[in-house]
Amino acid sequence: MTLKKILVIDDEIDIREIARISMEMSKGWEVITATNGKEGLLVASEQQPDAILLDLTMPEMDGLTTLRQLKKHHSTKYIPVILLTAQVQSTIDQDYLKSGAKAIFIKPFDPVILGDQVELSLGWR
Repeated sequence: MTLKKILVIDDEIDIREIARISMEMSKGWEVITATNGKEGLLVASEQQPDAILLDLTMPEMDGLTTLRQLKKHHSTKYIPVILLTAQVQSTIDQDYLKSGAKAIFIKPFDPVILGDQVELSLGWR
């Protein structure tokens, strides 16, 4: 099992904790967190995670803006991003994927299979 570092950017503490515990226990990955887009940009740049799980609906800086900023900076543009959203809108999904997201997971996600979904979406299997 390869040790991966995953960054979860979400303004909801419950989502961050569930995702962290899920991936640490099921995959043994190191999971770091950020509470908003601005903090997430800084943490991603400093920590260089192997992947980012990014909430779309956050105050201050939403997920799409955060994604675009990640893709603009040399130090973070190659980090794969998976979006987390409670909204199901297939027309908008294409815009997010065109902006550089690798996948979109619908919240609430199943913590039992979250790590497997990340691996599958990013071709880590």
